[in-house]
Formats: sequence, structure tokens, C-alpha cells
Amino acid sequence: MKQKQLTITFLAFCVAAFSGMKAASAASFSVIADGLYNAGGLSFSPDGNLYVTEAGIGGSGGCVPPASGQGDSLCYGTSGAVTKIENGKTERILTGLSSIALPDGTGAGGPRDIQFDATGKPYVLIGYGANPAFRDRNLGYTDFGKIIAPDFNTNSWTSVADIANYELANNPDGGDVGSNPLGFVIDGNKLVAVDAGANDLLSVNTGGINLQAITTFPEDILTNPVFPPSGSPSNEPAQVPSQGEVVRSPTAGLGPSQFATQPVPSGVAKGPDGAYYVSQFTGFPFPEGGAKIYRVGADGKSSVFADGFTQLTDLEFDPAGNLYALQYANQSAWKGNFDGSVIKIAPNGTRTTLLRGNGLESPSALTIGADGAVYVTNRGDRPGLGQVLRIENTKSVPEPDSNLGVLAIATLGVAWLHKKRIPQPPINEIVTLN
Repeated sequence: MKQKQLTITFLAFCVAAFSGMKAASAASFSVIADGLYNAGGLSFSPDGNLYVTEAGIGGSGGCVPPASGQGDSLCYGTSGAVTKIENGKTERILTGLSSIALPDGTGAGGPRDIQFDATGKPYVLIGYGANPAFRDRNLGYTDFGKIIAPDFNTNSWTSVADIANYELANNPDGGDVGSNPLGFVIDGNKLVAVDAGANDLLSVNTGGINLQAITTFPEDILTNPVFPPSGSPSNEPAQVPSQGEVVRSPTAGLGPSQFATQPVPSGVAKGPDGAYYVSQFTGFPFPEGGAKIYRVGADGKSSVFADGFTQLTDLEFDPAGNLYALQYANQSAWKGNFDGSVIKIAPNGTRTTLLRGNGLESPSALTIGADGAVYVTNRGDRPGLGQVLRIENTKSVPEPDSNLGVLAIATLGVAWLHKKRIPQPPINEIVTLN
């Protein structure tokens, strides 16, 4: 049975877990876009321009309960968008997309990722974050939990695949029904996506044919987990044990100090070996050092490629085979410190921290530019305060003091953490940091 999950915003990271890792000299970065509304995935098109998704702030339409069944409802609007960044300017080139959010605009589900195929055709993944049984019944026809193919020239789109409905009809992991697709990659004529709510990796033909689960990811069994103190602010009270309460997992056979938590896959990248690599956000209580990177081979079997991370939201390989992992926060997010990290994993397993904190806060996604720089959506859980960062100096020499579970290569902002209304600057305001 799936435990009830917290809504992750785009997703949606740990000092102690990386105590054996030496950080490289701090990378420099500039802010190339600002004022974004729940910024999600980003990708370069063949024309060299950068595109980023915005999940929006919901609206005043129909509502559905959050995944946990606790707290405020998530209400529907059409504030989702795709924004183009070109020559230092931002422009919303696709608007009116489905968006769902808490009353203050946080916890948003909506456009979460964008990718372009070899011909330059765009595809956009729309997140959700609730039980798909409520979607059509409460909201009418929407694009939540789907992959769509947009036409930027006409501000229109067509549906390619309904991932949320697949979870409703098939429920591959056999637990509670829930869907929140967060990231995908294009592999030839296939779209390969992770569903954080369903705990699976799926594949569908670019024409919408043969949607199926490739694999599911297992629960993690925590021993003596650390929970927020009793009385901590949360709209998910069922997730926070009272002081003195004996923590037991609902899963049969676990001891009194054990707790089963959801895997929550958050991003996927195709590796140079042809396998899919999947980042793990982890479920509540977001254990520090508890997130993994899974490798899924051609046979659909998953194995742990690397571990010791905290709340990963995305992954990306560069042309040299280095894997970049993005941490949403370096501590369990309920502690309230949202400093994140960009971590580079060399082909030999050596880890280098390119940027940790220093302005990197609750990042949701990253991509690698043709210029070798790393581009990151920053403050991805904060409506009106989202940014795109360009991180330079990424070729620092890695320092080899790291042995935190990288195996042989052959083998996404939590809504309840931000409960106040946030100022929303204009989307086209650009800020550059020197």
C-alpha cells in the first residue's frame, strides 16, 4: 500500500551525507531569467534558445484534494505556461495551460518539463499531484498528467499520452493510486517519463502508441527516522507523528523503529551506456543521505547506481559522460533550509560539488548548454520568484575524496513548507549577478 504522499512542487538535498566529499571552488553564476511562476524543467531547442516550463498558480476553478488527503484543496486554472529565453529576454510563447495549486499559489501542478526531438518538435509534460480519479470528475477536460505536443505559433496543442489515466487503469506498483509525472526524456521515437506519484518509469511512442510501465521503484525502509518536531507547521498533519508516538510503518512485518517511505522518482536521463538513470526525491520524512540514483537497463530491471544524496530533483549527462545531479535541499526540507546543490559525478565515480547554496535554493531542474554551462531552474517552488541560473566554471578539477556508494557504471518544493503569500514580480524582469 502506498503511504499518502506530500505534494512535491518541482520538485518537487544534505550536508551530513556528503561529509566525505570535498567541494570544488565555488562556481560563478548569473540569473538569466527571473519572476517565474513555479518554474520546472528547461531545455534547449535546436535553434539554440532556452525554454522553461511554469506550472502557474492554479485558479478559481474546480478543486481536488491533495495526495495526502489533508490540508487545503488544489484548485484549477489555466495559468500554466512555457517561456522562451532569447538574447537576455523572456517571452511566454505558450499560455493557457492547465495549472492546479493551493490558494497561495504554491504546491502547483502544471507544465513540469519540456523536451525537443531531433527535428525540433517540442513536447511538454503536465504534472498533477493528486488521485487521477478526481481529475475528470472534478475538473472536466484538462491536460493534467499528460504529455502534449504544442504549436508555439498558434498557441495550441494536442494530447500525446495520458500518464495519469494509465496509473488509474493499471496501478503498476499495486499501491494507492496517485499520479504526478515530473520529468521525461526523448529517446529516438520514445518518450520516457517518471511518475513521482505512481513510483514508476514509463515509455510511450511519440505518436502516443504503446504506453506502458518499464519498471516500478521500491519503498525505502528507514530505521529510526528523524521526523519534524510535534507542532511543526504543516498542512499534512497525518505525516507528522506526535511527540512520544511510536513510529511504525503500515507495512506488515516492520519493527517499531522502522518506517516505510515512498521512492518518489523525480527525473530521468539517458546514459552513454543506453540505460535510463532516474533520480529519487524520496518521500516524507525526506531522510538526509537517503536519496539514490537508479540505473534501469534494457531488461527493465533497476539497480542502485549511486546513493548518499538528499531530495534529488533532476539529472543530466554532458557529452563527456559526466552525470550532474540536482539537490532540492541539502537537509531534510522540513527543517526550513532550502539551500541546494549541483553535484557532478565523473565516469569514474568521483563527485564534485559545483555549487552549494550561495543563492541556489530549492532548484527543480537542470540542463547542459552547448557552451558547457549548467542551466538550473532556481526557487522552483515559489510563484513569482522563480529563476533560471547559468552556472559557469563547471570544469573544475574533481577532488577524489568520495566513496559514497557509486556502483560500477555497468550496473522534482513541498507546498506545506511555504504557507505564506509571495510577492510576484513581472515575468520579463531580468537580473544579472556578477
